[in-house]
Amino acid sequence: MNKVAQMLKKVGAAFGAGCASIFRAFPRGAKGVKLASALMLLLLLGLGGLGWYWSREPLAFDVRASPALFKSTQGRNVVTGSVTTATLIQVGETLLDKPGGYLSNDRTPPSIFLDNMPNWEFGVLVQVRDLTRSLRNDLSRSRTQSLENPSLAAAEPLFNYDNNSWVLPASESQYREALSHLHTYIQGLSQQQNPDTQFYARADNLRDYLTIVEKRLGGLSQRLSASVGPTRVNIDLAGDPNAGQSTRPAVTRGHKTPWLELDDVFYEARGSTWALIHFLKAIEVDFADVLEDKNAKALLQQIILELEATQQPVWSPMILNGNGFGFFANHSLVMASYISRANAALIDMRALLTDG
Repeated sequence: MNKVAQMLKKVGAAFGAGCASIFRAFPRGAKGVKLASALMLLLLLGLGGLGWYWSREPLAFDVRASPALFKSTQGRNVVTGSVTTATLIQVGETLLDKPGGYLSNDRTPPSIFLDNMPNWEFGVLVQVRDLTRSLRNDLSRSRTQSLENPSLAAAEPLFNYDNNSWVLPASESQYREALSHLHTYIQGLSQQQNPDTQFYARADNLRDYLTIVEKRLGGLSQRLSASVGPTRVNIDLAGDPNAGQSTRPAVTRGHKTPWLELDDVFYEARGSTWALIHFLKAIEVDFADVLEDKNAKALLQQIILELEATQQPVWSPMILNGNGFGFFANHSLVMASYISRANAALIDMRALLTDG
C-alpha cells in the first residue's frame, strides 16, 4: 500500500505540474484561464472515456471457429487436442490484444488509475498458466516415463513470468514468446511425420486437470465469501486422526476482505471464469468420446452454464457489499454462489471420470 501511495503521489505531482504548464502557456487573464480550463476538461474527459473503453471485458468467442484454430490448422486436419490448444492460444492473444492491450504493468494514465481490468487479466492469466502446466505434464504425455514436449516445456515457465513487469523484459514479451511455442506445438499435432507431438484425451488426464480447476474455484469461492467475513470451523485435518500440521491450528477462522479490495477479488473471479468457460467448451470437443463413455457430457454442460452466469452484466456503478439478506445486494456472494455450484458439479464429474 505504501508503494502504491508513493506511486500515486508521484503521478499526481506530475499531473499537477503538467496542468500548471498548460495554464502558463495561455495568456493571463480571464480568457486565458477559461481556455486552459476548457482544455483540461477535454483532457480529463478523454482520459476518462479511454479508461472506460479499456475497462470493457472482451466478448466470448466460438472455440470451434476461433482465429487461432483456423490459423494453426489451415491446410491440415483438426485432430485431437487442436481445439483445446487453439483455445488456449486465443485466450492468451485476447489477453494481450484486447482494447488497451495488456494493462497490468502500465505506468501511465489512464491505465495506472484502472484496477478492475488488471485484476480481470490476472484471473485469466492464472487459468492460462494452469492449462499450460497441465498440457506440459499430463495432456501431452502418455505416461509418467514419457518425455515432455519441448515446446510446452519452453512455454510453461514463460507464462509464469511476473505479471507486473513493465521493462527488461516486459510481461507481454514473455507471454508472446510463450504463445509462439504453443503455435509450434499445435502445428506439430496434425503432422503425421511428427509422432512425438501428441495430445492424449484420456479420462485420467482430464481428471488431473479438473482437480486443479476444482481447487482454483474453491479458493475463489472462499475469497468472495470473505466479503462478509464469515467464521469457519477449521476442518484442515478432518477425516484423518493421525494428521498433523506445522503450526497449531485455531479452532475457528475468520477473515474479512478489506473494503477497497472487494472489486479486486470480484473481477479476478470474472476473468478466471471467463477463461475457464472457453477451456471447458474446448474440452467438450476434444474429450467427446471420453465424456460419452463416462456419461459426463451433460454434467460438463451444466458446469459451463453455471460459469456463464458469472459473466452477466454488472449494472451497478460499483461492486456492492450488502450484508446477507440486507437491503443492498452483495455482488461477491452472488458470484460465489455460481462458482460454488460449478465447483460442486466439478467434484461429481471427477468422481464419474474415476468410477463411471
